[in-house]
Amino acid sequence: MSLRILRSRLSSVASSSSNRFLCTNAAPAAPLPSPPSATSPNRWSFLKYAVIAAFTGTTVFTGYASYAYTVDEIDEKTKSFRESVKYTPSEGATALDKFQGLLYSTAVTVPVKAVELYLDARRLIEEQVRSYTEPYTDKLLPDLLPQEQHVFTLVVDLNETLIHYIWTRETGWQTFKRPGVDAFLEHLAQFYEIVVYTDEQNMFVDPVIERLDPKHCIRYRLSRPATKYQDGKHYRDLSKLNRNPAKVLYLSGHAFESCLQPENCVPVKPWVQTDKDDTALVDFIPFLEFVARSSPADIRPVLQSYQGCDIPSEFIRRSKEHQKRAQGQKRFWRN
Repeated sequence: MSLRILRSRLSSVASSSSNRFLCTNAAPAAPLPSPPSATSPNRWSFLKYAVIAAFTGTTVFTGYASYAYTVDEIDEKTKSFRESVKYTPSEGATALDKFQGLLYSTAVTVPVKAVELYLDARRLIEEQVRSYTEPYTDKLLPDLLPQEQHVFTLVVDLNETLIHYIWTRETGWQTFKRPGVDAFLEHLAQFYEIVVYTDEQNMFVDPVIERLDPKHCIRYRLSRPATKYQDGKHYRDLSKLNRNPAKVLYLSGHAFESCLQPENCVPVKPWVQTDKDDTALVDFIPFLEFVARSSPADIRPVLQSYQGCDIPSEFIRRSKEHQKRAQGQKRFWRN
């Protein structure tokens, strides 16, 4: 009887311990805390703003340098900095000096490459811009023949000087020839090398000149690619003509507004097609013929003496005074 009781007690103890063992295993384990992320949002934000600040600072500095200095000035100012990347230790340098020099040379390699890239890019851009803003060549006209070195060059504008053109919805484009232009060109072609210099396009200039000058009194024609683009306007640059500036006259209805050499300008009244009684070109013939015949050493002081005056009228007045003085001297010697 005692043996049966002992077995029952042992089985109850075993069952209870196994129940406790199963219950302990069945209970869910508490989740372990996850390790902190290696790249937190704060670090990403700092990195992002640092990159933006560096890019903005570089852009601002590049813009200021491009505005304040020419490419040659920047090249000269950064020359020593760019050469510092080529480190060569001196003979008496210590190991520490060599290490510091090598470390500095390595550190400035990227900035030096950036500066060189900027200089190359700016030179390329300025060369492209110059092709649109500068005359296409430094010698717009061929050399004068040796026997023509004494000849003056008469540069004439086209619109509102020799012609005037308008556009209307009914008629489209119409080109009108200024009164006296035929006599003006034919007579002065005997004394001058006549050049038309305009800011119009070739496709307009060529057919107009062909109809305007059937006798080929105009020796050369220069259009917009030969002008200098500056401050939103196309200017005639007489220094590119390959001619002695002392023997160049620029006749235009907008002479001082369209030429970079005001000392060579000969202003004439602008013309529109409604002024059918205009005689400005014919009135200029005596003055221009006198200049060509007298051949002053430098035309610029002569034009300066007429500044602010109507040149044809002032020339006639001076001619009459000169004749009176000449007649007075003759009478003096006769007496």
